[in-house]
Amino acid sequence: MSTSPHLSLRLKKGADRRLRTGHLWVYSNEVDIAATPLKTMPVGSEVAVEDASGKFVAMATVNPASLICARLYSREKSRGLDQPLIVSRLQQALQFREACFAKPYYRAIFGDSDLLPGLVVDRFGDYLSAQLTTAAMDQRRDVVIAALDEVFSPKGIVFRNQGPFRQMEGLPEAVEVAAGDVPELVELEENGVRFLAPVMTGQKTGWFYDHRINRQQLQELSKDKTVLDVYSYVGGWGVQAAVAGAKAVTCVDVSGDALDLAQQNAELNQYSGQFSCLQGKANDIMKALIDAGQTFDVVVLDPPAFIKRKKDQRQGEKAYHQANQLALRLLAPGGILVSASCSMHLPLQTLMDVVKTAAAHRQRQLQVFSIGGQGPDHPIHPAIPETNYLKAIFARDIQN
Repeated sequence: MSTSPHLSLRLKKGADRRLRTGHLWVYSNEVDIAATPLKTMPVGSEVAVEDASGKFVAMATVNPASLICARLYSREKSRGLDQPLIVSRLQQALQFREACFAKPYYRAIFGDSDLLPGLVVDRFGDYLSAQLTTAAMDQRRDVVIAALDEVFSPKGIVFRNQGPFRQMEGLPEAVEVAAGDVPELVELEENGVRFLAPVMTGQKTGWFYDHRINRQQLQELSKDKTVLDVYSYVGGWGVQAAVAGAKAVTCVDVSGDALDLAQQNAELNQYSGQFSCLQGKANDIMKALIDAGQTFDVVVLDPPAFIKRKKDQRQGEKAYHQANQLALRLLAPGGILVSASCSMHLPLQTLMDVVKTAAAHRQRQLQVFSIGGQGPDHPIHPAIPETNYLKAIFARDIQN
């Protein structure tokens, strides 16, 4: 798709300031619609973003129906969002990932942070699981496939085109094999531990690479311990604790399929300790364990995003408080709580307050000894706070 020299998006006075400091999003209320009628612009088309005086700022793609009506992809005038540009960005991202990781299992592209808005790609060796989350990137589907093929030469590519971002862009949801063949389960390795990930049917792209470094830290703390992995999915935390020498591991998840795979992943790593799975809602299972008088040396709490939108803030914070209070009731004296959040709308300090309040409520003294974030394959764009979303608080119980 080439850019028409006449297609431009004029901003209101001062609306370019944020973009000149590195941000990549233009909101619909920042556009001078008298000068450039936004609503008439074709969805996904490439435009030259201009400041109020008509001076070039950057190239972007537009979606007039979205609150984020334009997403910048290049500061070079007349540059198209075409295969050569996508290939160049993929190559830069790959070079960095290969410098960080010895094996080809990582998030290969993290949208805005890799200057490819609307594209997320997870790599599982010879297979890629990707999401196209904007109309512009969705329109360039074939170009993206060709670029991924050129850079990664995968055996198969699956598009997991689901979720709220596609809904916001007015796009249909579907899971489809876009190239080659993709098995139901693909293998990956994280921190020396083998896993099978359900890329065709699982959550998001099938796996969550973002907690890699935090799970590595958990391994260092797990030897000879009893570990409870709440919201375990396919055992990302629990299986790594098991391989690191945990005495016993209990995984809790609402999905029976996910727990079956967690068990399979424990077996894949030849874990000979006690590995058990409990299916049901996390809070219900935790209450049942409390009623049974059970405690654990390590409790990992890694829930889904309780706060997906700002309007969920109050209810979401309440959910974090409830879960953390239950987790502390299951924590043995001198034990370790790992409290995580993937909610971008929950700042680290608020999560710290949640942990502090839960401890005070249970009359426990906690000592935070480590704070983790997302791994280097989920780089943070310094101008876009939304890319900095993951946190994990490691806290030790000090006996009164």
